[in-house]
Amino acid sequence: HRVRLEIDKKSPLKAIKDDGEIVILKNGMEIARGILEKAPSHCPEQAYITISEQCIYDCKFCPVPKLNGKIKTIDEIIEIVEMARKTGNMKAISLTTGVAKSPEDEVERVAKVVMELKRYGVPIGVSVCPTKNSSEILKSAGASEIKYNVETMDPDIYKEVVHKGIPLDFILNSLENAVEVFGKNKVYSNFIIGMGETDEAVEKGVEKLTSIGVIPLLRPINVHPLRKNEIKATRPSAKRLLKLALITRKAMDKHGFRTDLSKTMCLSCAGCDLTLKV
Repeated sequence: HRVRLEIDKKSPLKAIKDDGEIVILKNGMEIARGILEKAPSHCPEQAYITISEQCIYDCKFCPVPKLNGKIKTIDEIIEIVEMARKTGNMKAISLTTGVAKSPEDEVERVAKVVMELKRYGVPIGVSVCPTKNSSEILKSAGASEIKYNVETMDPDIYKEVVHKGIPLDFILNSLENAVEVFGKNKVYSNFIIGMGETDEAVEKGVEKLTSIGVIPLLRPINVHPLRKNEIKATRPSAKRLLKLALITRKAMDKHGFRTDLSKTMCLSCAGCDLTLKV
């Protein structure tokens, strides 16, 4: 199991070294033990790269439109991949991106990057805003896996919070088509938890996604300081997350998924989200 812990002086947890391992203590009692993994680019064993750090949309949970970052060049991307490759432990390349100009323009940009990176001979996962033929374009370019994010499956919350300029139904249709193009166990969608949705809505949404061949990635919300006055959200408790993860596990078992076949992006890493391998 892998988990990513942030350093927080107010945390009740303490980390100490012990015989080459890291021990996590709570109130002086050991609760976990493991090793620190190097993350050459965002996460272990992958070169995980954000291409466009800009976005024309205004999803209320996302700070990217506020930060207005840069767009990486091919040379900058290759430099990051080379750093990961030189560790000797790069098993995949994962690419995510904002929407700097339009979804169509972004898909073309990412496709060109994928074509450049095929030479490394590792699986390439891509997360983009879908377009009419984005799955076909990216598969043809050399992508191995794809992620289109629904963000929420509650239609009312989607309208209020997810300002992507495209309807939820279009994303769902794009995901269903992506399964036909990439195959089962190769298509994912982020599902944010903590924006006011009910557990029943999550269960219904998870069933819908898994029924069309999509792996839902439950993601507890972390409200960025730049968005704190724009969204009403509460990070879910550990108890709720575990409950919803077990519901997701049951749905994935029902529809015959094998997450051990997934090679890129969030599911392969499992550091940020509560991911149950099945």
